[in-house]
Amino acid sequence: MTIYQNLIAGEWVGADASKNINPSDTNDVVGLYAQGSAEDGRQAIAAAKAAFPAWSRSGILERHAVLRKTSDEILARKEELGKLLAREEGKTLPEAIGEVTRAAQIFDFFAGEALRLTGEMVPSARPGIGVEITREPLGVIGIITPWNFPIAIPAWKIAPALCYGNTVVFKPADLVPGCAWAIVDILNRAGLPKGVLNLVMGRGSVVGQAMLDSPDLAGITFTGSTGTGKRVALASIEHNRKFQLEMGGKNPMVVLDDADLAVAVEAAANSGFFSTGQRCTASSRLIVTEGIHDRFVAALTEKLKSLTVDNALKQGTHIGPVVDEKQLKQDTDYIEIGKQEGAKLAYGGELLKRDTPGFYLQPTLFTEATNQMRISQEEIFGPVASVIRVKNYEEALAVANDTPFGLSAGIATTSLKYATHFKRNSEAGMVMVNLPTAGVDFHVPFGGRKASSFGPREQGKYAAEFFTVVKTAYTQP
Repeated sequence: MTIYQNLIAGEWVGADASKNINPSDTNDVVGLYAQGSAEDGRQAIAAAKAAFPAWSRSGILERHAVLRKTSDEILARKEELGKLLAREEGKTLPEAIGEVTRAAQIFDFFAGEALRLTGEMVPSARPGIGVEITREPLGVIGIITPWNFPIAIPAWKIAPALCYGNTVVFKPADLVPGCAWAIVDILNRAGLPKGVLNLVMGRGSVVGQAMLDSPDLAGITFTGSTGTGKRVALASIEHNRKFQLEMGGKNPMVVLDDADLAVAVEAAANSGFFSTGQRCTASSRLIVTEGIHDRFVAALTEKLKSLTVDNALKQGTHIGPVVDEKQLKQDTDYIEIGKQEGAKLAYGGELLKRDTPGFYLQPTLFTEATNQMRISQEEIFGPVASVIRVKNYEEALAVANDTPFGLSAGIATTSLKYATHFKRNSEAGMVMVNLPTAGVDFHVPFGGRKASSFGPREQGKYAAEFFTVVKTAYTQP
C-alpha cells in the first residue's frame, strides 16, 4: 500500500506510517499516512521561514491563480474527495460532499480577496505630511486542525494565510490525514513555490509540540479542545507570537411556547445529532419553555426514531458512526453520567451493530435535566443532547448564558420581540433564529466568546485581522 508522505520544502519525504481506519468499517484501511517526527516539524518551519521573503512580496495575480486553481480542482473532485472524507471521518456522504464544496468556496473567496488588498491614505495632523496605512503578512503560520471538519477547517485557515502572503506549516489531526494530504497535494500542484506550504502529519505531542517550541513561528491558528488551546496560548505567550484559538462549545437551542413546532424540531435534530453531533457548534442543550415542552419532546423523539444510523457511505444514512473508539467511550461515559445525575434517558443511548464493524451509537436524548448537571456543562462531542425545562423566555435566556462557553446559540420563536432581544443579549459569537446552531456561510466571520474562542474571527474579510499586521508609514515630500 502506498505511503502518503509529508511535504517539506517542496519535497515529499518518507517517514514512519500509520493506518487511517474507516470508522464505518474498521476492516477498511483508507491508506497509510506518514507519522512525522519533531525534526520533521523543525525542518518544515525552517523551509517556511526561508520561503517567506519571496512569497510575502509575491504578486497578487500569482496568489490569486494558486487559490483559484485549488478551488476549481476541489470542486471538480467533490464526489471523490467527499467519499474520502466520509471514509476517514464518518460523516454521511451528502454531508461530506457538502463540506468539500464549502472548502472550494473558501479558496474561491480568498482568491478574490487576493485581488482586493487595500490600504488607507490619510493626512497627518502635521501639514504637508502623508500617512499610509497598510497590511503586511504576519510571517510563518502554524496551522493545527481538528478531526471533525477535515477539509473545511484546513481550507479556512490555509486559504487566508496564503492569500495575505504568509507561509505555512500545517499539522492536521492524526485521525484524518487523508483530506489534509489531498488538499496540500492540490495546492502544491497549483503552483506554490517550494517551502510556502509544508505538511507534517503525526502526533500532536510530537509534531505539534515542535511547533509550539519554535521561536520562528509568527503565529499559530488552532482549532481543537479547550485544554490543548490553553497549552497553545501559554507556549505562544512565551515566544511573543500571535495566536488564534477556536475551542469548545456547549451551545443552547431555546424553544419558546410560540415556536413553530416543526421548525423547532428540525433545528434541534440538525443541530444536536447530524454529523453525529461532532461539531463545536452543535446544540446539546435544548432549553424549552413549559407550554411547548411535552409536545416538543414527543415530536423530537419521533424525529430521532426516524433517523437511520449506518455506514456513512450507504445511501439513506442520516447519521454515521462516531469517529473512533476513544470518542465512542467518551460519549457512552457521559450517557452513564447523565443517568447517575438523575436525568431521564428519553431515547437512545445504545451501541448499534450494522453490516460492517464500526462505532455506531444511537442518538441519545435526555429529559428532566438541569443546567447544573455535567451533561449540561461539559462538551460531550457526540450525538447526545439534553432537554432543560424552563418557565419563560427570561429564564431560558439566563440558562442559555449560564455556561463557560459562548460559540453559538439558537432560538425557535415566531416573536420578533424575543428574537430581537435574544440576538442582542445572547452571550455567543454566533446567533441563529429558527435555524440550526451549526452551519455558517463561508464568507462571514466565525468565532465565539468566553472559553470558546480567543483572538480575531476566522473566515471572510475578518480573517485579515489575524493573518496580517498593520503598518503605518509617514512621508514628507
